[in-house]
Amino acid sequence: MENRPQWGTRAGFILAAVGSAVGLGNIWRFPGVAYENGGGAFFIPYLFALLTAGIPLLILEFTIGHKYRGSAPLSYARASKGSEWIGWWQVAISFVISTYYAVIIAWAMAYAYFSISLKWNEGDDTVSFLVGNYLQTGEAGAVGSIVPGVFIPLLIVWAVTLGVLFAGVKKGIELANKIMIPLLVVLFLIIVVRAVTLDGAMDGLNAFFSPNWDLIADPSVWVAAYGQIFFSLSIAFAIMITYASYLPKKSDITNNAFITGFANSSVELLAGFGVFAALGFLAAQNGIAFSELGETYSFTGVILAFAVFPEIINQFPILNEVFGVLFFACLVLAGLSSLISIVETFVAGIQDKFNVSRSKAVLFGGGLSAVISVLFATQGGLNFLDVADEWINQFGIALVGLVEVIFFAWIAKQLTPLQQYANEVSDIKLGLWWKVSLGLLTPVVLGYMMYGKIKQRIVEGYGGYEVDFLFNFGWSVALGAILFGVLFANLKWRNQVDAMVVKKKEVS
Repeated sequence: MENRPQWGTRAGFILAAVGSAVGLGNIWRFPGVAYENGGGAFFIPYLFALLTAGIPLLILEFTIGHKYRGSAPLSYARASKGSEWIGWWQVAISFVISTYYAVIIAWAMAYAYFSISLKWNEGDDTVSFLVGNYLQTGEAGAVGSIVPGVFIPLLIVWAVTLGVLFAGVKKGIELANKIMIPLLVVLFLIIVVRAVTLDGAMDGLNAFFSPNWDLIADPSVWVAAYGQIFFSLSIAFAIMITYASYLPKKSDITNNAFITGFANSSVELLAGFGVFAALGFLAAQNGIAFSELGETYSFTGVILAFAVFPEIINQFPILNEVFGVLFFACLVLAGLSSLISIVETFVAGIQDKFNVSRSKAVLFGGGLSAVISVLFATQGGLNFLDVADEWINQFGIALVGLVEVIFFAWIAKQLTPLQQYANEVSDIKLGLWWKVSLGLLTPVVLGYMMYGKIKQRIVEGYGGYEVDFLFNFGWSVALGAILFGVLFANLKWRNQVDAMVVKKKEVS
């Protein structure tokens, strides 16, 4: 337990945690979610969700990882009898996400190159270029051939990611984030400053921030706020538990959680400025009101990043190519910092469970993920990615987060001892707020959200896909992650020290 690697500095840990939290979703998800759920008024439920779910859950996972000094499965096993499978479930979710997340980074890398010649203008429009010319998307369910324009940058993505992980915690993950996160912030600030000076930018910002107070009473807006906080902070990925296990014993847990949470939200707010200023410019260039823009363009997701932004870049008065390279470079940096943390979860889990070297764990875990990711670099990749992402997020991350909170708050009743531990090492002391948030508010909201999502997908389906396709690449993937968790929890620990600790916990 004492030989575990550690971060070199507190700043290194915070940058790594922020790097994990700040991902592609911050740039292309938050602005659209805020706009659709009340604009400026959305920031009230968003802040409430941050303080009652986001930061409390970060504190919970930081505390578990710091106290029990292991990967998520090992930390859960040490924390409470019968909880190891939750850790492996989270690891399985991270594994699935890593296989397609790497492909999206490869798209961003390719688009940074395309920006030099504005190559996306070779299609009928930017959407048709993305789906047809670049991804060569075929029918749902058909794999098709490998797309070289995706496969080649995918190799680069995995070379960088695995190279960082081979180097270790301090010389790899910490050093990479010390470079990538400051660079990401600088590049994105340049983009935002340029965007807000464009014609029509103020119209976009007005639309983004104008409050629609009527929506505050709508329960779906509050659910959306909790969902955004939950998905954007890397909670229930096994990431924060793993990262916290590398902290020195004398580390301030609650302070780190607050810094990480507010840093992540600051980047999301910055993204909102940049995205909506650029969208306002696009509306002005097309001679239409901002409200009419949503009828033609998506304000969230892959289409926003890889179709709408190229259209915006096309209409820049000068230096179109430079702005394009900067924007997609930001996506690459945000994606890589998150992918590294995602892969680290199952690298650490393999190391702990099977008592193998870090190099072997990276080679096996990361290598297997890299091989499977080739599926998403085929002509059928976009369809597979779309469905897998929807199901593993909604019925993987959100569901395991609900189970995690219920288990520790209601079943294992571990909130009090974890609170006492956090208070011993932290300046900010946890009180009733933390227990009520995790024991009541978060489970109720997540439970309501899960009920609504499951009902919606069963009744309405998703994306117009056939039911068989949704079952094979949606429901099967989400349920398979749970099965993986149960199966791996029943394997014996190869590390004798950890085996004794777990066995002692089970007997007590």
